[in-house]
Amino acid sequence: MIHHRGRVEVICGSMFSGKTEELIRRVRRAQIAKQTIQVFRPIIDTRYPGQKVTSHDGQGFEAYPCASSQAISEMIQPSTTVVAIDEAQFLDDGLMELVGRLAARGVRVIIAGLDLDFRAEPFGPMPHLICLAEDVSKLHAICTVCGEEASRTQRLVNGQAARYDDPIILVGASEAYEARCREHHSVPRD
Repeated sequence: MIHHRGRVEVICGSMFSGKTEELIRRVRRAQIAKQTIQVFRPIIDTRYPGQKVTSHDGQGFEAYPCASSQAISEMIQPSTTVVAIDEAQFLDDGLMELVGRLAARGVRVIIAGLDLDFRAEPFGPMPHLICLAEDVSKLHAICTVCGEEASRTQRLVNGQAARYDDPIILVGASEAYEARCREHHSVPRD
């Protein structure tokens, strides 16, 4: 699909819901349409080696690691028509202004990230990006406890639910997190 106007697309949901997989699918389609694409990921996400956006199932796409929205802004080429950003919850609030500026310039912006942190509270710039978007796709995983649809990310510490006052950011995968439904998501408070 060739686009003629800028737009913002947000792919959100819990861990293991397929957000990065969906971002990669959209980027590949843009590539087939011969669009000029740049993909970015936060440098803090060290789960996968090299300069790639990689899904839990191993699919990948070349990406520039960035420390901030400013760093992304400085790397965008004038000819780029599609900008994709994975794990956007780890970036700063300047991302909203950048995304708005890109869309106003006619760029299609595809963003993927966790909408909720492990406490089930809005995460980083994601809630604001959801409000700015023309298209929002909320994906769900499968609850590891009951098998129902999961919309939450359960952080585990030594096999137990992380406490509310634990640090918000802890980069990890299945060793530290599980997908959970509302009923089975737990965040003990002191």
